[in-house]
Amino acid sequence: MGNMIRVTKPEGFGNIQLEETPMPTISNSQLRVKTDTTLISRGSELFRRYIREEAVSPAIMGYSLTGTVDEIGAAVTAHHVGERVMVVAPHAQYAVAAPDDTDGRLVPLLDDVSFEEGTFLPLATSAVAWADSSGVKAGDTVVVLGQGLVGSLMLQVMRGYHPARIITVDALPFRCEMSLKLGADATVHADTEEPVQAVHRLTDGKGADLVIDCVGGYAGVKSFAQAQEMTRRMGTIQLIALYQQEPLPLDASKMMSKRLVAGILTEEPRSQIAARALRKIQNGEIRAAEMITHRFHYTEAKAAFDLLWNSPDDALGVLIKWQ
Repeated sequence: MGNMIRVTKPEGFGNIQLEETPMPTISNSQLRVKTDTTLISRGSELFRRYIREEAVSPAIMGYSLTGTVDEIGAAVTAHHVGERVMVVAPHAQYAVAAPDDTDGRLVPLLDDVSFEEGTFLPLATSAVAWADSSGVKAGDTVVVLGQGLVGSLMLQVMRGYHPARIITVDALPFRCEMSLKLGADATVHADTEEPVQAVHRLTDGKGADLVIDCVGGYAGVKSFAQAQEMTRRMGTIQLIALYQQEPLPLDASKMMSKRLVAGILTEEPRSQIAARALRKIQNGEIRAAEMITHRFHYTEAKAAFDLLWNSPDDALGVLIKWQ
């Protein structure tokens, strides 16, 4: 069967490597995909993988892959060789998937959605599910904390719920500028203006109806505290970010008469949500192509990860190309 290349993270901080491993075989109920492009998710892949001293399983090194079906099992009838698909799978030259009608882990790409745009589908699917769970209403003032991949997608998806205004907050100038380009009504540069004061200024002292916290990693502890202060009475905080490295502060006096939503609460099958997210990419509600800032050949995988860690103000959507 031969071998393939995949991304690994052995023991050691930032120790991204490539390794040769046997080509995966498939069962009668599976299919195999030859990879075209993968997307690095900065939040989970840096703070849950890259920064850890211990080794990380290659099976969780990545989850946003697009490519072409190159082999199918005898029992697979809903897919065909040559089909363009997105698969929730790690960074590697090939991926194996098991077709399922409900889990959204294998999704055929629409003809006018590119391989590169398709890599945003797993996060876009989550963004749609998060938005559905937020309780947002038309006419709300929404604040999105953090404008990495997740925050940027939340900004774009939220536009479809017809809020009166969306305010973004980030400490990096590039991300603030990008958020305005992608549809924010106002942005707060957290390194030059205190975010809580800025949000109250922009809302005439009332605070926001909905604050969505997308700030993971070390900065997420502070952002969650700020979210509690910038949400109006009877408003809602939605916590999306993970991997903050320490417990989050919950101030009872600041949370009184407010709601806290954690992540996804909808019970709609993920495959249906993925179909909705894919249409948003297709029709331009999610401007995935404009979020791409860098492309690396797979032989430069470590450089791609290092860029996201060392130069976050220069990068947003960082792709690995496998062809």
